Parts: sequence; C-alpha cells; structure tokens
Amino acid sequence: MKRQILILLAFSFSVVAQSQFLKDKDSIENFEGYFDFHYDQKKDAIYLEVEDLDSEFLYSHFLTSGVGSNDIGLDRGQLGGEAVVKFVKAGNKLLLVQPNMDYRAITENEAEKASVAEAFAKSVIFGFEIKEQKEGKYLIDLTPFLMEDVHGVTNRLKRGDYGTYKLDKSKSALSLDRTRAFPENVEFEALLTFEGEPKSRTINSVVPDPKHITVTEHHSFVKLPDDNYKKRLFDPRSGAIFISYMDYASPVYEPIMKRFAIRHRLEKKDPSAEISEPVEPIIYYLDPGTPEPVKSALMEGASWWNQAYESIGYKDAFQVKVLPEGADPLDVRYNVIQWVHRSTRGWSYGASVVDPRTGEIIKGHVSLGSLRIRQDYMIAQALMNKPFKDSDDNHEPMMELALARIRQLAAHEVGHTLGFAHNFAASESDRSSVMDYPHPQFELQNGEISFENAYDTNIGEWDKITVAYSYGDVPEGELERDYLNAVLDKAKDRGFTFITDSDARSAGGAHAFAHLWDNGKNASEELDAILEIRKKAIENFSEDNIRTNEPFSVLEDVFVPLYFLHRYQTEATTKMIGGLKYTYAVKGDENVAVEYLDGKSQEKALEAVLRTLNAEEIAIPKNKLKLFPPRAFGYGRSRESFKSNTDVAFDAYGAPATAADMTLTYLLHQARAERLLQQHNMDGGLMGLEGMLDELLKETVQKSVKDDYLNGAQQTINFVVLKHLLNLAANDDATPMTKAIVNMEVDKLETWLRGKDGSVNKEMFRKIREFRERPEEFQFELNIPKIPDGSPIGTFE
Repeated sequence: MKRQILILLAFSFSVVAQSQFLKDKDSIENFEGYFDFHYDQKKDAIYLEVEDLDSEFLYSHFLTSGVGSNDIGLDRGQLGGEAVVKFVKAGNKLLLVQPNMDYRAITENEAEKASVAEAFAKSVIFGFEIKEQKEGKYLIDLTPFLMEDVHGVTNRLKRGDYGTYKLDKSKSALSLDRTRAFPENVEFEALLTFEGEPKSRTINSVVPDPKHITVTEHHSFVKLPDDNYKKRLFDPRSGAIFISYMDYASPVYEPIMKRFAIRHRLEKKDPSAEISEPVEPIIYYLDPGTPEPVKSALMEGASWWNQAYESIGYKDAFQVKVLPEGADPLDVRYNVIQWVHRSTRGWSYGASVVDPRTGEIIKGHVSLGSLRIRQDYMIAQALMNKPFKDSDDNHEPMMELALARIRQLAAHEVGHTLGFAHNFAASESDRSSVMDYPHPQFELQNGEISFENAYDTNIGEWDKITVAYSYGDVPEGELERDYLNAVLDKAKDRGFTFITDSDARSAGGAHAFAHLWDNGKNASEELDAILEIRKKAIENFSEDNIRTNEPFSVLEDVFVPLYFLHRYQTEATTKMIGGLKYTYAVKGDENVAVEYLDGKSQEKALEAVLRTLNAEEIAIPKNKLKLFPPRAFGYGRSRESFKSNTDVAFDAYGAPATAADMTLTYLLHQARAERLLQQHNMDGGLMGLEGMLDELLKETVQKSVKDDYLNGAQQTINFVVLKHLLNLAANDDATPMTKAIVNMEVDKLETWLRGKDGSVNKEMFRKIREFRERPEEFQFELNIPKIPDGSPIGTFE
C-alpha cells in the first residue's frame, strides 16, 4: 500500500517541485486550481502550468477599477468579452488559440468538421515561450499576456477623442489582491497605467493626473460547462437575447444560420412535479458596498424575477443575496449586482458571460449607476407641491418615488443578464414588462398631482411569458417547437407585443406603439394628460421646492426635469404620425405583419404634438421667471442645466426654443415625411405630408398671439419651425416627391409672409429668399440652446 502511495506521489509532482526555473522558493507563492500557477515576487511574474494541450476552456476579461466617467464608458466591474480558447504547442512555444465559433459543422463526421475549421481563419491571441517541460507539463510566463490592454482602454480613449495614450509598463504591475485559484477557474489581475496627453476636460475631471490613467484589468480562465445543457430555439417574437452561428452540416433544405436563446441552466429536482425546487437555483449577489435604503430596494426589485419562475413551476429558483465577505464580484462563480459610481449620472446595464458554443449564461453581471437615484429624487422634488415649505427634512415622499424607480431598475438590468431584451411596446399593455423603460405615471386627482401609481411594484405579465419561453420545461412527449409556439400564442391572445431597440430608438422611428420612457395605451392621450400635469406642477412650483440656504440656482436645476416633463411622451406621439403597426410576425402565427395606423389616431396625435409648439402651453409663466436669477457663485451651469443665449441671465425664450427643436426633430424627420407621402397616396383617408405641414404652419407661424411676452415666445418657436422646414427641403436623403411637397409649402409660406408687417415676418421672408437664391450654400444660423440631458448620459443601457 505504501509503495502504491509513493508511486502516485511520484507521478503527481508538479513542475514547480522539480523546476530549475523557479528555484528561489522563498520568493515564490504557489496557487493550485483549474490551472496551477506560481507568483515570483522578485520578478513580479506569474508562471502558469499547462498540462492539457488542445483542451478548450473559456477566457473572459473585465475591468476591475474604472475611470469614473459615463461618457468615456470605462466602468468598475465592466465585462469585456469572452472566448473559447485552447493552448496548442508549436515548436518551443505554446500558442493561445481562439477557434472560429461563427462557422461550424455540428456533426459526428470529423472530416467534415475539419473542412469547416480549415475554411475560416482562427486567431492566435498570444504566444508563450516554454520555460520548462516536465512529464507532459509545460511552464510558461503568463505575465506579458496579463500586462496587455485586453480591455481596449487606449482604443476607447482614442475613439472618444479624449486623448492618445499608450501603456506604460514601467508604471504597471501584477495585482495579487484578486489573483486566485479555484478548482474550476483561475483569476488574474494587473494594474495598468496609460500615459498620454488628454484632449478633453472629461479626463481632467476624473483623473488626478490626466497624463497618467491607472486602472486594473481582470482575466479569468474558466472550465467550460459539461454537455448536459440543452440549447433553446430562438424566435424573434420571444424577447430572448440570442447567439448565432452558421452550421455547414445543415441539410440544404434547412437554414444554415442557427440561433439559440441565451439563458442560465435551470432544471427541476423532480421533473414530474408541477412545482419543484431547482437542482441549482439562480443566485444573484448584491454589492455589499451599496448603501441603505438603496440596498434593500435593489434586493426587492431584483427578487421580483422569482415571481416569473414560480409561474412556470419552480420554487425558489431565483434568489438574491448579499455577496459574501471576501468574495470577488468578478469571480465567474457569482452573478453580481454591482453599485457603480461615476462623476455624472449615467446608464446602468446588465451583461453576461456566455458560453459561445451553446448560449448558456455562465455569469450575469449588473452595473447600476449610483447617481440615477438622485435624478429620480429631483423629478419628485420638482413635481411635489412645496415639499420644503414646513421642513427641510421632508425627504420621505421624494425618496419613496426614487426607491420605487430603483426597484424597477434592478429588475430591468437583471432581466438582461437572464437573457431578455428590451420590450419597448410593453407600456401599451398596462406596463406589462420591466424590460421597458418606465416613465413615472403621475395622475391628477381632485386638482392635485398623485404619485400613488408612479411605478409598478411587481414583475410584468410579459416577463412571465418570456421566462416561460426561455426557461419553461417542455412537457414529456411534446415537441419543443410546439411548446414554444403555444407560449407565444398565449402572449398574442392576451394582447402582448414584443418590439425592441432597433424599432424604437430612431428619431424617425415607424412603430406607432414602441417607445422609450412613454406611458399609456394611446401615446397622444397620455401626452395631453402629461401636459396638464406639467401645467399644474409649474403652477405650484416655488422656492419651497428647495431647502433653506440652497441657492436659487439649485431651484433652476430642479425645474429642468419639470419643464421638459413631456419630452419622451412627445417623441412617442410624433411616431404615431405616419406610424405603422407591426410585429415580428412569422408564418402561421396570424399576427398582423404591418399596416398603417388609422387616420383618426394620427390626427389626434398631430393635435397633441402641436400643443408642444404653442407658446401658451410651453412658455414659462412670467411670474415664475423671478425664481431664476443669474447663477450663484460656485453653482455654474452643467450639462443638466438650462442653456442660455443671454449670458449669465436666465433665457426665457431659450427654453421654448429648445422644447420646440426637440419636437420638430421628430415631427419633420425625413423618414416620417416619406411615410406620410406614401400612406396618403395608398389611402387618401390617411394624413399626407402636405396636410400635416399645412396644419403645422397654421398653428405656429400663421398664428396670432396678443400678449407681448407670449408672442415673443411664439415667434421664437416659429423660427425653429422655419429652420426645420427648410432643412427638410434641402435634405439630401429626401426623395424628389417629398422635396416637391416641402418646397411647395415653403412657397405658400413665402407668399403669406410677403404682405405681412413686422420685423419677424420680414426676417422669415428674407430667410426664405436666401434659401431660394443659394439652397446648396444656405446656412440657417439659429442659436437654439441644447436640451439638457434627460435620459441617463451615454449611449447604451
């Protein structure tokens, strides 16, 4: 027996036990795990033992510490990407090779697999000199690989024109704090310093020395999951995020492009039971650095997803806990909800580490921007009637609304990491999904603004549908496709529609019911309602909307989200004009593929939108302007403040110009103009481009306003109308037919202005004449103040 043990020990010696290269044992720290490795303190180097050549594993990378600017987009905990890789020996080197997963042959025929693999390029992402070789084990220096800017920090800075930087290895080092080894994963980190010259004040605002930017990048080598995971078919109606690849082993009569929904692995302990605990629950861990009461709100909101899993027969399948002490949030074994700080308010997002072979989610990682809650607090502060009249400590009502939004945000971003896309049509069906962007639903009750139903308090009914699609168990004996179609048929019967980003984000978007930050089944009716709420809140607005000893500049900034309260509902309503109704229809589901919105709804939408171009509706009341003196010392304007054409003074006409510019960017979008022309030619009962422009000019430029202040505001708006009208006439993307109609409207307006008195009318007439004389060179210089940031600052969520 002793002899057997000795033999086993002899065969189990690692490279380090016999290594001549790692001979200074006092400076070596050894790590045993999925890969064994050794840290040499004197050389600041990590040496990796590689035994199983040509064995695939998952490589992923993250940004441990960020730059702190949402504009730059390099956040703490940011996922970088993942790839299936393997070590391959080539002479005296080990190459880290990334196979091409986009082109495959799913077959038992090895020759067929090889033919596809040889047809498309693979990538060697690094080469390592073999330092030692002992009994089938290879020792390589991993340090140069870890000291690479794999996250692309320099590229991000260059692309954003923030400066040209390069990695300074003399100011970089390995980081041991989160360098660890576990049986199925090993984790490495390096502190990297980038040296260069900043081109933007953005860098200066977040880095102590903008010539030196230091961050930490994280690397993970992870054992791939076993083969027991079952891929789930993707359907464009399902709301699932998907992976795709081309399978060249597919029969000619079958699609070569394969698409599968991404999802966590979830199985019942008792498959025959109607309700069963899972074999392994999906557990999300909350960043312990999150402060209360935010922490409790995030845990509650994220936990809503368990309601959806309960609806498909799982008990406690989805759980939220606080991250254990000492656990690394970037460790792939943990799904994490991380609280991220930046210098400005910004987007939150949910991302996942996914097995590229199958679509199985290995790790969900949510990043929640900490300043979002302050904006929601400010919206409530602006809309509440004198919240600080009697006490500067009256924070509870505003916090209640802000925390309600935080619950929604947690559920939304976790949803992405569970495999679900945005559903921007959910507001039409009674807020049926947390995967929509929710605008607070205010109501007027007995002449006062009610916040009672501002946000939903549970998972949505659509969310239960999409969980049933992606995670539901197919009954024994039933075909998967039949089960999935039944789930989607149920959604259709209940009136649910799924429409995502590409059809909702465009300024010229065509879908009549898919919008960001909107409310209500009918966008135009909700716009009318929100304009009334806005009017009431402005009427109530006073110095008691800020605390004692706060400058009136703070009051001005609190007023911003109130003044522009209608901005997203306006955007939604303009999309009804020339709008389409459609779904991601497939043959056999009997959904409407596409049709134009009915004429009456389009006319009501235009009527509502034109209210936002009416000075009596949109101008700031004269008696409120005294609340906005020039900015106080130390409280300068920011990107979330009103901009001004009047130097230090508040610009009373700049605000309506900004609001009008926002409306007209959507209303007079070239694509919308084309659809109006086409829909009228197909159906004379539908609104046409000519009719829409006639109504626009009648309600703006040709409208008479007696009050001098309001007349000045309306004339300001009218110049914005003229600018957008002439821009549309000169738009290179507009078709000749559209240009013909717009130019005809410009001619009619010119004729109308010719006989009018007044300096403004004459200036508008002169602008049209300039345009006619040199349309190719025409420049309409109109200093419209830029609209303050509304959505979280940035480009994605």
